[in-house]
Parts: sequence; structure tokens; C-alpha cells
Amino acid sequence: MNWEKCHFMVREGIVLGHKVSKDGLEVDKAKVEAIEKLPPPISVKGVRSFLGHVGFYRQFIKDFSKLFSHLCRLLEKDVSFKFDDACLNAFKELKKKLVSARIIVAPD
Repeated sequence: MNWEKCHFMVREGIVLGHKVSKDGLEVDKAKVEAIEKLPPPISVKGVRSFLGHVGFYRQFIKDFSKLFSHLCRLLEKDVSFKFDDACLNAFKELKKKLVSARIIVAPD
């Protein structure tokens, strides 16, 4: 075991984006704020990174494939990177659903 990662007898800690304490589960505010402030990607690498993160939660987001397809077109081979209004709207909608849905928000 890695000694630096082992914490015994702690009163609270962050686990998978949620703050666990004697009061129960709470949302890690820093994670929600980081996603809300995320700027639109300006390169293929940025799109790939964002889609990788959002793809983890795809089963919780309604109409994920429709929104995903606009951004996924930017990753096709021999296609110039053109981040148009449809891509920007898909990015904003995915970001909004990621923060507002019961994905990052603590369960009741």
C-alpha cells in the first residue's frame, strides 16, 4: 500500500467528487465550479478531453448521442477543426446537464 494514500481515522474526505463526512454525502463545490467555468475547447485535444470526461456520465444524460455527435464530428480524420454554433450549443448543453442533473449533485 502507498502510505501517502492511506488515511485512517479521518473525519471527512473527498471520494469520487463527493465530500463524505459524519453529516453524510455532500457535493464537492470545487468540482462543480470547475465544470461551470470550463471554457469551450479550442483544439482537437480539448474536445477529446471534454468528451472523455462527459462520456463517463453518458448513461445519466438524456439525448447524449445527439449532443455528442456534434462534437464528435470534430474528431474525424481529415476534417478541419471548425467549432461552429452547433458545437458551441452542444458543449453548453452537455456542460449544463453535467452540472444540473443528478450526476455530480449529491443523492437525496
